[in-house]
Amino acid sequence: MGGKRNSPKKGDMASSSDRHSLYEQSVQNVEAEIDMVDATYRNLRGSTATLLREDFCGTANTSCEWVRRRHGNRAIGLDTSQEVLDWGWQHNVRQLDSHQRNRIQLVNRDVRDPHGEPVDIIIAMNFSYQLFKTRDSLRNYFLAAKAGLNERGMFMIDAYGGHESWRSIKEKTKHREFTYYWDQEKYDPVTGHALCHIHFKFPDGSKLNRAFTYDWRMWTLPELQEILCEAGFSNVTVYWEGTDEETGEGNGVYQPCEHGEDDPSWIVYLSGNR
Repeated sequence: MGGKRNSPKKGDMASSSDRHSLYEQSVQNVEAEIDMVDATYRNLRGSTATLLREDFCGTANTSCEWVRRRHGNRAIGLDTSQEVLDWGWQHNVRQLDSHQRNRIQLVNRDVRDPHGEPVDIIIAMNFSYQLFKTRDSLRNYFLAAKAGLNERGMFMIDAYGGHESWRSIKEKTKHREFTYYWDQEKYDPVTGHALCHIHFKFPDGSKLNRAFTYDWRMWTLPELQEILCEAGFSNVTVYWEGTDEETGEGNGVYQPCEHGEDDPSWIVYLSGNR
């Protein structure tokens, strides 16, 4: 979801940058994401999924990774921004071979609206569902997702939290050609609403401020599990990341859990069966 962006000066690195490409490089890891989604479905259902729907798909980077995985995989990406869908088609879908392109469909549609044939998996990643700020609106989305699944379908989302997430904070991550900033400008503990931005800074000192802005509600894990159950999902499960013994950092391996750790910052997955 884009926000108002400060215009960089002509001729600097920021002016020649592409915010969607920067986002994919700094925020997404579609290979690991699809590894997780694919393995979770197999573990839950004892079979391999073929048809995936990516809600809030943006540039459809994840959908492209899905169709690359197996010859028979198909993907449907839903998003309400035609501009972002067009970018994704030009820069991601067109890079696929012709057979892969024929197995992916990008649709400009609200994720709550009915769409086509029931699918094996629906995913809503990068916390996009947090744009639904009330319990009723989030439940309505979860109900719509459930209705879009076939009888053996699985729904999966990600979530983040930890005590560092419940306050105003700015974090930066250095990449080779730019620095990524996550800026949680405001957090309201009464409403749970948060205003967040993504900025980029370049070696020549130029900046792309507010490349993306997110105005959403910070849902807690108990709330998400409860609302998924209220929407009729069964076997609602949280997956917590393990810890690398040498570095003390996350090891990228997520396991089902009933209790977590009081980490300052964490990211988890949740799944529910239709």
